[in-house]
Amino acid sequence: MNKRHFLGTLAAAVLASSAGSAFAQDNTFKIGLILPMTGPFASTGKQVEAAVKLYMAQNGDTVAGKKVQVILKDDTSAPDVTKRLAQELVVNDKVNVLAGFGLTPLALACAPIATQSKTPLVVMAAATSSITEASPYIIRTSFTLPQAAVGIADWAPKNGIKKVVSLVADYGPGLDAEKYFRERFTFNGGVVVEALRVPMRNPDFSPFLQKVRDDKPDALFAFVPSGEGAALMKQFIERGMDKAGIKLIGTGDITDDDQLNGMGDATIGVVTAHHYSASHNSALNKKFVDAFGKANNGLRPNFMAVGGYDGMHVIYEAAKTTQGGRGDALLAAMKGQVFESPRGPMFIDAQTRDVVHNIYIRKVEKVNGQLWNQEFDVIKDVKDPGKVK
Repeated sequence: MNKRHFLGTLAAAVLASSAGSAFAQDNTFKIGLILPMTGPFASTGKQVEAAVKLYMAQNGDTVAGKKVQVILKDDTSAPDVTKRLAQELVVNDKVNVLAGFGLTPLALACAPIATQSKTPLVVMAAATSSITEASPYIIRTSFTLPQAAVGIADWAPKNGIKKVVSLVADYGPGLDAEKYFRERFTFNGGVVVEALRVPMRNPDFSPFLQKVRDDKPDALFAFVPSGEGAALMKQFIERGMDKAGIKLIGTGDITDDDQLNGMGDATIGVVTAHHYSASHNSALNKKFVDAFGKANNGLRPNFMAVGGYDGMHVIYEAAKTTQGGRGDALLAAMKGQVFESPRGPMFIDAQTRDVVHNIYIRKVEKVNGQLWNQEFDVIKDVKDPGKVK
């Protein structure tokens, strides 16, 4: 009897322990956040992580009665590292959601993992049009380059810019920017006299800019990844492009909000199209910018930050709807969400799982001693042109 009692007690203890573990796991909602926190694109990781922390500080670290746990991993912008980290987060940590993804190749590397494990993957930064087509489990809260490129291609010909050279980083988003700008600009009566592509990592813009100067266009249309706009602007000025009468236009990456003040007054007058500016005139955005700065030693949020902040909103709302669920149910609760963001109104298209939002035409201006991307026109509810049939 003693032995039987001992074995029965042991079995009960093991069962209770297992139940306790399952209950503990059941009461945690895990987000695997994969970002480039070191290396050339660390500014993207820093902005997104800061926005994630701010959202949780404002909205609490529990949702649907479950503790929200963010597991941050640094992928150093290497796709093989990103893929390995995603596998570990899904298999070992059993995350409910994968999120982050600072560059297109990093998001694409993890698409098969999201599909096989039925784990929703929220792209907070990467911007190539085709990303959401790589897996039915991908949701995007950042933007697409075609959305911004088409916006500036509509504005330029109406404002005396007829002859343009394009210069883009030679990877997915850059090729998207080049393609969709050229198609819309040409449709509007403009001419792209040359299309230049620069290496994505450690680019030297000088030889390309010299070629632009020799071509003598009305403007240079440019796209470079977040964090490289300052280098482009510096070399644009050093080459005397502005003095040669060549305007600089592009997507909002080239006048990145968190780097703009460091670029100097030479940026004044640069016109870009983008979905977010830190100077966006809404009560929600003013609150966001103020809180972000206070939490990060005065750092100004950029478009990467708003992608992370809105990504957390989508995740939290879906978690509430599903009571902290996972898989297909969680994905379904993300589709079709409509809400007000610091960027303005936005929604997640239920069919494409991509973001739909306003695209603003902005001009760099000095206001109260600081440089800002000041919005002066808007194109409302812009779907990704890459998915408009």
